[in-house]
Amino acid sequence: MIGAGVGDALVWYSASRMPTTPGARPLRAVGREALLERFEGALEEKEGASGAHCIHELWMRNEPPMNIEAMIARLWSAASDTVPEWLPMRYVSWLSLAYEVAARFQVKGRGRANIYLVLLDYSDRGGEPYGVYVGATRYAPAARFDQHKAGIRAAGSVLKRGLEVLTGPVLHLQRIPSGQAAEIEEGLAEALRAEGLLVRGGH
Repeated sequence: MIGAGVGDALVWYSASRMPTTPGARPLRAVGREALLERFEGALEEKEGASGAHCIHELWMRNEPPMNIEAMIARLWSAASDTVPEWLPMRYVSWLSLAYEVAARFQVKGRGRANIYLVLLDYSDRGGEPYGVYVGATRYAPAARFDQHKAGIRAAGSVLKRGLEVLTGPVLHLQRIPSGQAAEIEEGLAEALRAEGLLVRGGH
């Protein structure tokens, strides 16, 4: 179990008690030094989920990119079996913005459709190295990404430039009605584009 100070209190969390949705930001009230201590404890205990929440919270607070990248590498090295899929494998400068924009979209009811985001590599073009593909699918996002990379109903941008699925921002947009998924897919792409991101898909 990992301990961290919140004000003068000492609050304990285990990986099993930690909320699994990064958008909830369960460590929002924890100070930076306490987050770093908690992270070191997570490495020692090989608690990937706890470590991921520490990284995520610092990321949302605009921790320097080199620090985030170093922490990601250390967490994967220490606890690769327990790192949650929502933690990206690389630093993305606009990740907090993606969370903010995606949170504007809410759904009613349940269904079989999933909204997914794919990180695209545009490092060969200069400027911002990453773009994002917005899609909707009846498959699990990771499975749909594998289909893209295998050339199965593939979008050219994902086939050629897809790096990984960005799971976290759209965790609340899983298993939704297909009609709403189509609307959200288009709306989310437009909203991210309006914020200045390089966006593909969304249709």
